[in-house]
Amino acid sequence: MEPFVSWQWCKNHLQEIVIVDARWYWDRPGFDAYRTGHVPGAVFVDLDADLTGEITEESGRGPFPAPEDFARAMSRAGIDGSRPVAAYDDAGGVIAARLAWMLRLLKVPAAVVSGGIQAYPGALDSSPVHPRPAVFPPRPWPAGSLLSTRDVAALSEAVLIDARPNNRYRGEEPETDPRLGKVPEADPRRGHIPDAINVPCREHLEADGMIKPPQEICDRFAAEGIIDASGVVSYCGAGVTACHNLLAMEYAGLGQGRLYPGSWSAWSRNAELPSAIGHR
Repeated sequence: MEPFVSWQWCKNHLQEIVIVDARWYWDRPGFDAYRTGHVPGAVFVDLDADLTGEITEESGRGPFPAPEDFARAMSRAGIDGSRPVAAYDDAGGVIAARLAWMLRLLKVPAAVVSGGIQAYPGALDSSPVHPRPAVFPPRPWPAGSLLSTRDVAALSEAVLIDARPNNRYRGEEPETDPRLGKVPEADPRRGHIPDAINVPCREHLEADGMIKPPQEICDRFAAEGIIDASGVVSYCGAGVTACHNLLAMEYAGLGQGRLYPGSWSAWSRNAELPSAIGHR
């Protein structure tokens, strides 16, 4: 299954897939938007409750959940791993990418719907969707695919890419952590991991939020010297939008990379680790 699909593809496979609404916001519940109007038949999966594990000072604000917890969340959503999953949001797919990449990591066919809810060609529905009963067997996260802060600090040859916007990568804007500790809190440092390459994930999108053609994405990575994703580790602020870069590389034919879930929200909290500001 390609990492990105269209609404037409979803229509053609409607009886065979699970459509997931993965919208999320800093300042309000995504479920409120879902209740107001969602793609007919779509189930809701919450980034905080379903796709994030226990948050600690060391974990950063977006750690992966334990396999058992993830399995329960997928089961509640009617996902058992036997049917492809098409996830959408209203942010160009940079949020939905987290669910799609997590499932693909476990060999479950999953993709982001290009263009998101804004591109949906039909009328939205506000009636609740009750997922069909499902059992998603717990599966361990594949060894080596998720790197800890210690792993990243010890890297010698891997290529680090930072999916955040330029101003946050350069340290011109502070990071915020409204989830860590359940109260707003600024990261102690600005900037990026030294030698990391800035590839903002939203650069892979057209002006209307649709994913760009694979060759354009391939050229963007090639401009940074990246022609093979196997040696790439992606990070962002919290390990969410970094997944969009990973899907984009796969979509462009570069293969599969790895994720640093802790990302800058974990790295920046360790005063012993170096940081950089400005351009690479």
